[in-house]
Amino acid sequence: MKKMVLAAAVLAMTAGSAFSADLYTKAVKAPPPAAFDPWDIAFGSAIMNDYIFRGITQSNHNPSVAAYFEPRYNVTKDLQLYIGTSGESISFANRAAAEIDVYGGIRPTFGAFAFDFGVWGYLYPGGTCFFGAPTDPAGKPLSPECAANILPDGNVMKKDVSFFEVYGKVNYTINDNWQFGLNEYYSPNFLNSGAWGDYASVTGKYTAPATVFGTSGVGMYVSGEFGRQFLGTTDSFYGTTFTNPGFAGPFPNGIKYADYNTWNIGIGFTYKVFTLDLRYSDTDLSKGNCNAFTSAFNSAGTSNITSINPTGAGSNWCGAAGIAKLSADLTAMTNLK
Repeated sequence: MKKMVLAAAVLAMTAGSAFSADLYTKAVKAPPPAAFDPWDIAFGSAIMNDYIFRGITQSNHNPSVAAYFEPRYNVTKDLQLYIGTSGESISFANRAAAEIDVYGGIRPTFGAFAFDFGVWGYLYPGGTCFFGAPTDPAGKPLSPECAANILPDGNVMKKDVSFFEVYGKVNYTINDNWQFGLNEYYSPNFLNSGAWGDYASVTGKYTAPATVFGTSGVGMYVSGEFGRQFLGTTDSFYGTTFTNPGFAGPFPNGIKYADYNTWNIGIGFTYKVFTLDLRYSDTDLSKGNCNAFTSAFNSAGTSNITSINPTGAGSNWCGAAGIAKLSADLTAMTNLK
């Protein structure tokens, strides 16, 4: 009897060991990992009631449309290379057809820090020179086309105002709700004016919990930015020989654009690939300095005299503005599978 019990026990242990080993083998055997596809494409479009860039309207406070296309290559999950192009409808004094942007860079990520370094080119094709005099303020002859075109308010603008910037950005994610960022952009020839430009800003964003609107799929965020645009001295094309009582000029060789602060704050709502962003934007630029900087084609008045704006004409292109923007943003890997 003892022998039978012992034999049964040995058989049970042997069978049990074999069964356990089989379970263990099946438990650790994972399916082959999915192939890593480093390529992706982001693209989208938007419509807005006003195209504001660093606090200044680019569309004369009229509606604007935009679209972009951005191929991406993920070297690793923490390192991305990208190039892109985008376009926006604008309303400039030189009647440029549109703004066409070409850009590229690298986006490395280190834990909660996401960096972005690159070069951004702003192209404005189809422009016309407006000056209304045979020579520039320094006496340099202008082309017949340039001398023949006059803006009603007396402002001047080059045919081509294309330029480029190099930039560096960092975004720090505290948790699922809070993010903060720093941005820096530099151009040696801002708007092809001859003046250098440097823009620095801080940003913040709060994203509401996904459950704030229940199971509707609607998300919400609040975000804002505060920045300062530093600017140098233009070339002689934008200089002035005009004099006015109390005016510090003349400046035939160029004017020193006024530095200015700009800020915006807004609330956004997201649903699938769509975003509705409602925002308030403003600057501390005076109407006179705004006129000198933008060469607005619809400035008016004579009382907005500043050291760089002796005619006294003023522009509202740099003042407070409300922006409503509806956009759609997709990526091939996420939305087109």
